[in-house]
Formats: sequence, C-alpha cells, structure tokens
Amino acid sequence: MTLTNALESRLGYQLRRASAVMMADLSRELADLDLRPAEVTTLLVIAENPECSQTEVGQALAIKRANMVPIISRLMERDLVARRRIDGRSHALTLTDYGREIATDAQDRIDRHEARFAQLLGATDMQTLFRCLPVIRTVRDAEAEA
Repeated sequence: MTLTNALESRLGYQLRRASAVMMADLSRELADLDLRPAEVTTLLVIAENPECSQTEVGQALAIKRANMVPIISRLMERDLVARRRIDGRSHALTLTDYGREIATDAQDRIDRHEARFAQLLGATDMQTLFRCLPVIRTVRDAEAEA
C-alpha cells in the first residue's frame, strides 16, 4: 500500500525535507575533515572577516551566543582559529595557517556540494530560490528585533 502525505503540499515540509537532504550530503562531503557544518560555516565567516569577534560571527550565522562558545573552543583546540584580546571583554578571531588550509579545502567541498544541487535545479530555478528564500528569513530577523 502506498501512503498519501498531505504535507507534500506544505512549504515548510518541503523546505525541511530539502534542507535535510542537502545537510546530509554536505555532512558526507565534509566527513573526513571531522568538522560539523556549523564549525565549517564559522571557519568560513572568520576567513572572510579576519579580526571579527565571536559575537559578530554568531550574529552573521544566527547562532546563539551559548552555542558559539563550544564551536569556537573546538576550532581553537584543533588549531584552526586563534583568538587575541582586543579590549577588556572582546577577542578578535583569525584563522591559523592550518585553519586557512582547512577553510580552503572545505570551501572547495562546499562548492562541489552546491554544484550538484544547482545542476538539478538549473540557473533559472536557482535564481528564483535565491530571490525568494531570503524573504522567509526576514520573518525570523523581524521577530528577533521585536
């Protein structure tokens, strides 16, 4: 017997399922780096923004402050990120040489991962997604500001 699923017509359901497929593929792509997706994205944001603070990275990635602490700690333990004090409470984050190597490798892997899905969708649908999906994110951003 084939079951029906009324959720198939729901945007949230489709987004969650698509996200799960993409995250599983990304995790496979990054598996031998022994880095979780949140650690990789943190590494890449620091690579793009040397001397940024942990708070700024968390805001850029919508990661709560309490969740950033173990991410940064793990990246530092692996000698991927260095931290230096810039005032009484703030630290500037930069990548170590090893961190830059891993970030470059991770970016190449992410590019391959993204290309697989972009090929499935085609240029027009990709442009549509990149135009539409940020609209959904603005709801969360507006709620966070309220």
